Amino acid sequence: MPEDIDRNKEPMAMSFDVTSLTPNSGKYTSIPDTKYNVRETFGLDVDWEVPGFTDDHPNVPEIDKTYQFDHDTTMAILAGFGHNRRVMVQGYHGTGKSTHIEQVAARLNWPCVRINLDSHVSRVDLVGKDVITLQEGKQITKWQEGLLPWAIQNPVALVFDEYDAGRPDVMFVIQRVLESEGRLTLLDQNMIIRPHPAFRLFSTTNTIGLGDTTGLYHGTQAINQGQMDRWNIVVTLNYLSHIDEMNIMFAKFPEMTDDEGKDNIDKMVRLADLTREGFINGDLSTLMSPRSVITWIENTMIFNNREVAFQLSFLNKCDETERPIIAEYYQRCFDIELPESAIRKQAIAAE
Repeated sequence: MPEDIDRNKEPMAMSFDVTSLTPNSGKYTSIPDTKYNVRETFGLDVDWEVPGFTDDHPNVPEIDKTYQFDHDTTMAILAGFGHNRRVMVQGYHGTGKSTHIEQVAARLNWPCVRINLDSHVSRVDLVGKDVITLQEGKQITKWQEGLLPWAIQNPVALVFDEYDAGRPDVMFVIQRVLESEGRLTLLDQNMIIRPHPAFRLFSTTNTIGLGDTTGLYHGTQAINQGQMDRWNIVVTLNYLSHIDEMNIMFAKFPEMTDDEGKDNIDKMVRLADLTREGFINGDLSTLMSPRSVITWIENTMIFNNREVAFQLSFLNKCDETERPIIAEYYQRCFDIELPESAIRKQAIAAE
């Protein structure tokens, strides 16, 4: 008979060695202990209750009270937390994909860890590796666990950012974990790790797994369709409506809620809308995201000059051949011509 377990001393992480299997001994204690009403917590008109934690945990993101939730994206993420669905959030840059997941986790008191899958993240970074340490003056080889085994064994929402930029060998490590009961096998350790009941998995991508078709996202690649099939929910997060985006700016910059500030923000967001329309129509290769607008406002406060701030925040990032088009958008919104220096290089090239 297994020994009685002191629930107060039960470790948060649980795993087992495939060479010495033993019966389950005790239940997990680090599981959600309350439910949150979606209507009250997120302001969505649905009769849902989603599990979460009463107490604050390490790695729980801070709540951004100004954050504005997208209905469909929030519902998809909540389904991931409540029903252990693997959720992929796809959309253009600056739409708040990762932040959306973090802000849902923050309101559920659910620990959340983000891993950016850039081309330098390797299999050993995720799974773990042998490292040499000194103990009592002797060199000893010791296994150093990676973030993936740690996350699987804990009540953590793991977010893979830039999922479509991951290396193929790394992606196949993740593939087995994508199943709801997916266990992680560590061949080097003869160990199989059970997923913790409160482990959740999310990802964010700019593309939809078919590679970069726009030319905006160099470094992304096509995702194995067998792996794409394992994602239970795929939701697209688009840019917000004009009114919603303005409300976000008002919430983040309350000092701009007077008549002059409202007029400025309205025109800034309208300019951002024009760049997005220009991108869709093929006139521009760069567009303004909500993040770009926020940066523009912040720089305007620093330099006390809206036009200079626009040039430093966005215009200098654009192709020189497209700057006259953006200058035209600016004139249309603000009825002001941008300084000649902003498009001087293009003017010289045209001569």
